[in-house]
Amino acid sequence: MSILTISREFGSGGREIGQAVAALLNYAYIDKHRVLSDLKAAGKEWEKWGKELDEHCPTIWEKHDWSFRGFSALMQSCIFDYALKGRVVIMGRGGNFLLKDIPSALRVRIVAPLEKRIERIMIRESVDRGTAKWLADKTDNERACFIRSIYGKEWDDPNEYDIVCDTGRLDEKEIIKLINDNLLEKEQFATELKTLQLRTEAARIKAALLTNSKLFVPTLDVYHDGETIVLRGLVHNPKEHKAVEEEAKKLAKGLPVRCELHYRK
Repeated sequence: MSILTISREFGSGGREIGQAVAALLNYAYIDKHRVLSDLKAAGKEWEKWGKELDEHCPTIWEKHDWSFRGFSALMQSCIFDYALKGRVVIMGRGGNFLLKDIPSALRVRIVAPLEKRIERIMIRESVDRGTAKWLADKTDNERACFIRSIYGKEWDDPNEYDIVCDTGRLDEKEIIKLINDNLLEKEQFATELKTLQLRTEAARIKAALLTNSKLFVPTLDVYHDGETIVLRGLVHNPKEHKAVEEEAKKLAKGLPVRCELHYRK
């Protein structure tokens, strides 16, 4: 029931390592394509917006746009759903931030020296050195900005990971063994699911509220506080406050809800 999240520099070999671990341990492998496919359940427009917004540095307008906030909430809810099932490798999308302090989650960062990444990209993408360097810089900058816009964190902060592996120093087999050994240690915490279950419920409620076309919440966060689901954010008037609170209570399915919404002045 362990969970593995992998964040990686472009061209570091992190994707191949994640796929190899998933195959070795018979874990589900959740990447961009799997998440975007799952967004179809919320409507084809969300799959379309996901393709346009995923790992993309949002403009100031996109950051505050309904579609970006809805996509982000749906993506996070999807990640939590897979994490709750366990035995999963989650690639990118800030999984390490979402699953921080979850005992059964192993958060790994894969890096490599730039020159090594350029060589790998040249072979994989059949491009010249200049194009490979441009791809590495562009992709990493976009991913870093995407993570910063959603989580307010720096994706390359080593303190946000349990392990940082450099494929310039260790080969793929050594890294896979290191990850496998650490995942086995995480198995002892596989039954400690209460916090993860509550985070999953909070993410589900948040996604449902932010993708509800009948509601408009300028700012919203949904999280759990012990046994209670807490709504915090801004609305325009008492009517909106009541509508959001009532919908949240329906979605909570019996879980207690505390509404801390304030009016925008």
